[in-house]
Amino acid sequence: MSAWDSKWEEHFGGVDDPEEREGLLPDAFTPDENPFYFALPYNDFTDEGKRKTEVFSLAGWTDGAEFSDGESLLKNRWIRIEKNGRSAFAQWEDIGPFEEDDADYVFGGDPPKNTEGKRAGLDVSPAVRDYLGIGGVETVDWQFVEEEDVPDGPWKKIITKSQVYRN
Repeated sequence: MSAWDSKWEEHFGGVDDPEEREGLLPDAFTPDENPFYFALPYNDFTDEGKRKTEVFSLAGWTDGAEFSDGESLLKNRWIRIEKNGRSAFAQWEDIGPFEEDDADYVFGGDPPKNTEGKRAGLDVSPAVRDYLGIGGVETVDWQFVEEEDVPDGPWKKIITKSQVYRN
């Protein structure tokens, strides 16, 4: 389950098992959504499903854009993730790790609020992990990028367009 999709496993096409891989993909199925995904610790909706008004001033890409009431301003946004001189691109599909209201980290550059384990501020999918050669909890650099600035690569074979799903 994802914070934005109560049927994430069904919509993704199965369980994205980090151990059972066929290259960068799960070995049991071809995903219906982008296997290059990540989680950051901020949700643009409250627990009651109401949009947080502050997100318009936090997310620079919202200027002049129109969004329906149930449409996330964050879901499906792209970031570039860098590790050891290599870059991967991924779409925002979940909230975490361990926090959901850390705007100062996500949009302001502060250290993550997360106090669990190694204080991670970003979770990445198995495809991102494998592409970058990340061996566990490691420090990476990341930044938001516009979709038109995402270069061709394995992250563009399947692009997620689905929006928030709650049942």
